[in-house]
Amino acid sequence: MIPSASRRVGVDPLAQAVRRALGLATLGSLVLGSPAVLAQEVASADTLETVTVEAEALSLVTEGADDYRVAQTSTATRLDLTPRETPQSVSTVTRAQIEDFNLDTLNDVLESTPGVTVERLETDRTYYTARGFEISNLQVDGLRLPMPYNNVHGDMDTAIYDRVEVVRGATGLMSGSGNPAATVNFIRKRPTYEPQASVSASVGSWDQRRLEADIAGPLDEAGRVRGRLVAAGMESDAYLDRLSRERGLLYGVLEADVTDSTLVTLGHTWQQNDTDGNMWGALPLYDSAGNPTEYDVETSAAPDWSYWDVETHRSFLEVQQDLGDRWALKGTVTHLDMLSDTQLLYIYGPPDAATGRIADNQLTLSRYDRHLEQWVADLHAKGDVDAFGRTHQLVMGTDWSQSRNQQTSRYPTESFDAGGQGLPPLDDWNGSYPEPDAWVAYPTTVGDATVKERSVYGAAKLGLAERWTLVAGARLSWADAVGEQYGSSQETDVDNELTPYAGLIYDVSDWASLYASYTEIFKPQTEINRDGDFIDPIDGVSQEVGLKAELFGGTADASLAVFRTEQNNVAQPTGEKRGAQDVYSGADGITSEGVEVTLAGELTAGWQASVGYTYLEIEDADGEATNTYIPRHLVRATTSYRPAALDALKVGARLRWQDDIERDRDSADGKTRQEAYALVDLMASYDFSDRLTGSLNVNNVTDEKYLTSLKWDQGFYGAPRHVMAELTWTY
Repeated sequence: MIPSASRRVGVDPLAQAVRRALGLATLGSLVLGSPAVLAQEVASADTLETVTVEAEALSLVTEGADDYRVAQTSTATRLDLTPRETPQSVSTVTRAQIEDFNLDTLNDVLESTPGVTVERLETDRTYYTARGFEISNLQVDGLRLPMPYNNVHGDMDTAIYDRVEVVRGATGLMSGSGNPAATVNFIRKRPTYEPQASVSASVGSWDQRRLEADIAGPLDEAGRVRGRLVAAGMESDAYLDRLSRERGLLYGVLEADVTDSTLVTLGHTWQQNDTDGNMWGALPLYDSAGNPTEYDVETSAAPDWSYWDVETHRSFLEVQQDLGDRWALKGTVTHLDMLSDTQLLYIYGPPDAATGRIADNQLTLSRYDRHLEQWVADLHAKGDVDAFGRTHQLVMGTDWSQSRNQQTSRYPTESFDAGGQGLPPLDDWNGSYPEPDAWVAYPTTVGDATVKERSVYGAAKLGLAERWTLVAGARLSWADAVGEQYGSSQETDVDNELTPYAGLIYDVSDWASLYASYTEIFKPQTEINRDGDFIDPIDGVSQEVGLKAELFGGTADASLAVFRTEQNNVAQPTGEKRGAQDVYSGADGITSEGVEVTLAGELTAGWQASVGYTYLEIEDADGEATNTYIPRHLVRATTSYRPAALDALKVGARLRWQDDIERDRDSADGKTRQEAYALVDLMASYDFSDRLTGSLNVNNVTDEKYLTSLKWDQGFYGAPRHVMAELTWTY
């Protein structure tokens, strides 16, 4: 068991002093270790042969290869590190995995990621967890993406991404504020130097149809200007009653070599999600007598007039400047504009045990609109420095973000005449329920809050000795918020919040390393203490030790990690008042401990695999098991094989297994349980020629019936057995 980290709660001055000293010393060393200061050291030191950095890349491109691994990643620290050099648990879902198993949405990708659970609470709103905490940090090309409410509206299409990288544990160095769960980093496809194109068409169960096109290459004879255009469209009914979806996607990106040392990239993504027959909340999981409802898989709690439409625009501008002497400067500005529009019906409480009916007073309706606008900017320099006979890598930067979240909800009052009909047993319901005809006339609840965060950060990969490497960094942050959401103040203010990062790696051989890391993340709080000041941020701390190895001649990465993750200084009410406001104090929060084992890459010629097993213990401050809706045992595995004797053929399988989960009922005695289950998916593809490939996917081949989540006191069932056939032409 890993020893507990120093706690902020209880005012341990020594622990706080040590933590701040570590962060300040690391940040100071990065500044002092800049090229100008180290020049004198370099002049007198014997240096090893160096590698010139011509352009910055977050990691190697995975499209066009069968690989289930990447050789390099920078999600955790912005340093270019191999998975073995990264002192945290890292997993990547590559382009090959996405295409092999038709992982067309973020939910599909994360359901294939070791250590991550996808909490599908509603048809169009999803939460994600890792190591016992909600994932609250997303990145696109390494640039943090603020995530209000820790959830995603609609489906994020993956057609524009080369891969998705996930770093588990506290990731405050690059993510800023959030939970100590994980960071999910989407790496976009980029223009290519050689012309290429592809078109794919697929059809599947429930009348699903998808068309995708991708074209890239140089736009001038010299190849100094390059472009890429990706378009995708999907429409489908669903296994759930009344549910249907349409999704459109366009992504365009241009990059130009403005000079021999300057690269400018400009891109924009548009995505439209239109869903009809969507659920707000889900199905009651027990009746008024506490009996499990056990609905049919296709049962839905959505009326026939419900819908949820989400339109997203995301633009970005990047400028990369080669500074010479193996250093580069990169600046990025990105803008997100998301609009949501939906009509909803929600069921409160359980159905009547005798009749299965749900009364009108157990229902509420809403017309909900949301506008989320975000600006994020980052400027950083990265490069190599030779000192003391070794080559070290440094990165120093600053970033800024502003996120404004506006929401409006209209709720019909008792003046709305529903005719007293309520709902019949949901298994027999056809979706008929009166639709309000004048939403604008009903009482309106609004929310409007703006969150700003800015920081300076630095990180270094330092070669301490022949087998010893130190990866260390620190982030200094300022964050503030104004406004309110549904009558609850969002105001908070954080100054000079220091987030340290430290990892030590020891190479026990040419192919294996031991590592230990200490990482943090913070989360601002809106509550006040006795003095009227905001409670200090929640302190998320991760400690991890493990073994990483490059196996099978370096074609696969394996890892074994033992971790402890906790939240400290969580606001708890004291029962006191300061004027009209409640007074809070900091207290211990949730602690999770566990083990993770992963393997990713080529195991033998033609055989690719990505496998992960996670064991978790999650306890509250009193040592009692909590968040019991999260599996304690979790397996994620994908594999494919291309036989040498018939290399036009590829076959594969995906396994998602979890053990029993449960939750205490909100309005009845007892617990709701979901037994352990395994979902097995199979795939096969065949190259009819160098240009044409056909594939077939069969998901949930055993037709398992399972609830998609127990995070809430409601839920719905996952998809039964279904198939997808696809043809792809490439150039």
